[in-house]
Amino acid sequence: MKTEIPNASTSSTATVELTPTTIFDLLGNDHRRYTLHYLSQKVGAISLGDLAEQIAIWEDTPTYEQYERILTGLHHTHLPKLVAAGVVCYDVEAESIELLEIADQMLPHLQLVAPTDLQ
Repeated sequence: MKTEIPNASTSSTATVELTPTTIFDLLGNDHRRYTLHYLSQKVGAISLGDLAEQIAIWEDTPTYEQYERILTGLHHTHLPKLVAAGVVCYDVEAESIELLEIADQMLPHLQLVAPTDLQ
């Protein structure tokens, strides 16, 4: 079951813009920023497990317990919020995540915090 917003991938002539409030709300959480950063560095979809593992490594806590906590938080909280904003497509059954084109609007903001986040 894919959890993506309707018309997220249609080729409509209307340009959808993320509001500053939405952008800053999405970037206000470490795990969402890490998710967006990781997805912006990849081509195509990534697996939920790979994402959780990379976040645990960036947080210097790559234990199985931390991996499970991150995985659960992504699945239940952070990915649904990113899906609702229309910036990612999350296929729950395949456990794959893909960045949508609208997320390009967030990249300049994300690049400003990346050096601090990913030390």
